[in-house]
Parts: sequence; structure tokens; C-alpha cells
Amino acid sequence: MEEGQVTIEGETHSLKKPFFVLATQNPIEQEGTYPLPEAQIDRFLMKLSTGYTDSVESEAEILSRRITWEKDDPTEDIKPLISVKDFIALQNMVEKSIYVDNCILEYISKIVRSTRTHNMVEVGSSPRGGLALLKLSRAMALMSGRDFVTPDDIKMFTTDVLAHRIILDIEYALENVDKKEVIDNIVAQIEPPKDFRPR
Repeated sequence: MEEGQVTIEGETHSLKKPFFVLATQNPIEQEGTYPLPEAQIDRFLMKLSTGYTDSVESEAEILSRRITWEKDDPTEDIKPLISVKDFIALQNMVEKSIYVDNCILEYISKIVRSTRTHNMVEVGSSPRGGLALLKLSRAMALMSGRDFVTPDDIKMFTTDVLAHRIILDIEYALENVDKKEVIDNIVAQIEPPKDFRPR
């Protein structure tokens, strides 16, 4: 995934930009499949759980949309909202135009390092967790119309970025402690910087 290339029968093929991987997991249907090793899980920027709809109205909306589509799979009807060229230009803007103050970098580092020392955690996040928080917070700043990152940009993604990167101590894993709650606890204990500069 990170190399932006695939190898088929010994021949390497570069993948065009923008390249990214989306993967789905159904925890109920795991017979015949094996969990990914931690080193591979660490390469995913985020892990999101969609869960079920939160109301009868939302559930009914799914049914209503199906009637409107007049088919089970409407993906062929989806029209692009942005060109590849414009998408790559936005990626470049995130890299070149979004400022991150040093105290924000330290804030990210404190959060990631605290996953390694928390009493409920056996293995904490690798530095990739910090890199993921940096990337996402810069993108969020751009989407918010800012050219600088705030602590709130970091906090918005900590659970989705770090929970899948930690391994709990066996006693807490056996008690089904929620990794997201552990990350929330870590973030709550770290004072966000107040003196960060926009530029």
C-alpha cells in the first residue's frame, strides 16, 4: 500500500496518483480468514466503524433510496465531484500550504508516545500513528478554510487513527476494554497547546 505499486508474477507495476486503499472487514464472517499482522494494520491511516443506523427514520431512508435507484447497486450512476488533476492539486496544497506550529508537533508526539506508556497498553502506536495524525490534521485545516493546524484538528482523529495501532495488556483485552476509550483517556490527560501560532 505504501509503495504505490503492485507486483504480479515478478513484474512490478507503478500505480497512478492519487492511489489509496479502502478495505472492509465484517467481524461476523471470519471463518477461513485470518487477522492481519500488526505491521500491516499499522499501514492503514484510519480504522472506522460505520455501525448500524441510529434511528427508524435513517433505516427507512435506506429503503426509500433503494426505491429511487430502481436497482440494488447504483454505483454506475455516480458522477465525479472533482477531477483527478484537482484532487492531486488539493493534496499538494495540504503538503505545501498548511502550517503546523512546533507546539502542535509536540502535542501529536506526546499523544503517540503516551500510548506506549499507558498502564493498560502492551504495545503502543508506532511513529506512523503520529504521521497519520499530521496528515489528517493538515487536510482538516484545509477543509476548514485555514492554512494552519489547531489542537482540535488533532483531537478529531485520535481515536480513529490510534485505536487500531495499540495492543492492550492481556488482562484488559480479556475484559473487552474498548481501545477507543483508552485513547480517549490518553488524550484527556494531555494538555493541548494554547499558544500555537497560525503562522
